[in-house]
Amino acid sequence: MELKEKISFIRGLMQGMEYDTSTKEGKVMAAVVDALEEMAQQVTQNEKRIQDLEETADVLSSEFADFLEMIDNEAAGVHQPEELFEDGLYEITCPKCGEVVCVDEDMLSDENLACPNCATSFEVDFEDEEEDCGCGCSCGHSQTEE
Repeated sequence: MELKEKISFIRGLMQGMEYDTSTKEGKVMAAVVDALEEMAQQVTQNEKRIQDLEETADVLSSEFADFLEMIDNEAAGVHQPEELFEDGLYEITCPKCGEVVCVDEDMLSDENLACPNCATSFEVDFEDEEEDCGCGCSCGHSQTEE
């Protein structure tokens, strides 16, 4: 039985027993039951507030963990992919050691592009990325875009 139900039960007993609330003792009992009802309401409100605070704390904890991870990644020089493309940076995986290398557009056109981890030189082949649009050019657009 919930706290509010228990207090309602006590009030029902008082009414069922035809407890006389006009006597000194009756007034005290009625005041105690009234106070218990108010306390039960406050406990219920506090339980709801605690639940809301726990949910908020969980969200904030998750967001804080994400923030700390972002700071750690930033300190290590690792950028999130969405930030990379916004900044004109690209991730390239070294064909020899598998290291992910972040490069900008100027570095992509450099003939001396090399992996900072194993010093292997490599070129980026953009033609593999283009799709044949069927129009005979190498523009990379699809026929549905026309």
